[in-house]
Amino acid sequence: MPSEHAHLSDTLWDVIVMGGGNAGVCAAISAAERDCNVLVVEAAPADMRGGNTRHTRNLRAMHDAPTDVLTDRYSFEEYWDDLMRVTKGVTNNDLAEVALRGSAGLTQWLGARGVRFQAALSGTLNLGRTNAFFLGGGRAMLNALCRHAESVGVKFIYEAHVDDVCITNGFCEAVTVSCQGHDLTLPCKQLVAAAGGFEANLDWLAEGWGAAAKNFLVRGTPYNKGKVLRALLDNGAMPVGALDQCHAVAIDARAPKYDGGIASRLDAVPFAVVLNKNAQRFYDEGEDFWPKRYAIWGRLVAGQPDQIAYAIIDSQGVNRFMPSVFTPIMDNTIKGLAQQLGLPPDATRSTIDAYNAACPAGEIDQSILDGQATNGLTPDKTNWATPINKPPFYGYPLRPGITFTYMGVAVNERAQVLMADGRPFANMFAAGEIMAGNILGQGYLAGIGMTIGGVFGRIAGEEAARVLNK
Repeated sequence: MPSEHAHLSDTLWDVIVMGGGNAGVCAAISAAERDCNVLVVEAAPADMRGGNTRHTRNLRAMHDAPTDVLTDRYSFEEYWDDLMRVTKGVTNNDLAEVALRGSAGLTQWLGARGVRFQAALSGTLNLGRTNAFFLGGGRAMLNALCRHAESVGVKFIYEAHVDDVCITNGFCEAVTVSCQGHDLTLPCKQLVAAAGGFEANLDWLAEGWGAAAKNFLVRGTPYNKGKVLRALLDNGAMPVGALDQCHAVAIDARAPKYDGGIASRLDAVPFAVVLNKNAQRFYDEGEDFWPKRYAIWGRLVAGQPDQIAYAIIDSQGVNRFMPSVFTPIMDNTIKGLAQQLGLPPDATRSTIDAYNAACPAGEIDQSILDGQATNGLTPDKTNWATPINKPPFYGYPLRPGITFTYMGVAVNERAQVLMADGRPFANMFAAGEIMAGNILGQGYLAGIGMTIGGVFGRIAGEEAARVLNK
């Protein structure tokens, strides 16, 4: 056994945290600051640590007055309405309220532990009032948290894969881990599961999605295989959420199979026409502001033939959103663009002509829901409808890009993992994506994943320590 790991199995850890992303490190810090000795078990190598936190940019937080990083006011009531709108009410109301109210103190808590935020965002994403952005992005945020965690005594091990959770009569006694070729049994008093979902496990995805899963791209970390989730379920944890519910974004089809992250996202949809492989529109591109709708488009594309779609835009529209990391495909005619994209040229031309004819006169205003809607289309585009008629024309191929899955383990307001009969395990807690399905039954709001992870990570660490410090 490597010398740096020789003592791990000989230590009775107060708290073991499985997963070293936002939720896990927040839990580890919260427990360590209450005098617990804490071990974080992370599957990735050190330079790839942190799961999907590496790819994030912001968190969504309520506030009743302007802060140093958020403008105006974002009340609990408005936040709640936004969440109910995107989830269509498929949520645990009590846990949702815990997450939303807990978000109010999150930026201050993180800031006190070294995380830096940039000034409030302005521009077309309409997020300066609702979302606080990390200076340097998710990796910088995670690095700051890990530095603080190490300063308060948290121990990290990397390339450590959890094989099983050893549970007797509802009590976790240890976890078994494969670490760099060695098998470890790590005893613990309290356990926090914060190891993400199973989005990188394509076979598990196929159980919910069928053959369509083979065409999905995984914009999240390749290390979230669902091993911890499977171990918890096999040991009697209550599942929550549906197999086919997830944070799935329409991303550029040229993105890598795994780990494309935020760079693969495409924000053209509200100002484009989106066609399936048969050159047919299939959803209202202008339904709402993009931060409230971008995460439904992965599922929408997944429901189309061969899980492929194409966003088409003209020389005016191409300047209305953040540029993609991928160069758009360009042509001076719609038919020529269709040929390059592999779409039927005549059908594409017909669809664009019908859309243009249905657009109202006047300029759009992308800063508001402007009501500039088409008339007579199925479906109509309800905002920002303007003709696509000024060459050159641009096209982006789209695939479903899964960030994280929603099926996970049920928890209570103390972040305790629940058994199948509804009773909590004696010493097991969960935070982050592995329990986010309690709140996100479907749909997504930009930044709320980091909020759920931060709020419930803190709760899990505090509760684990509280039990030990009675």
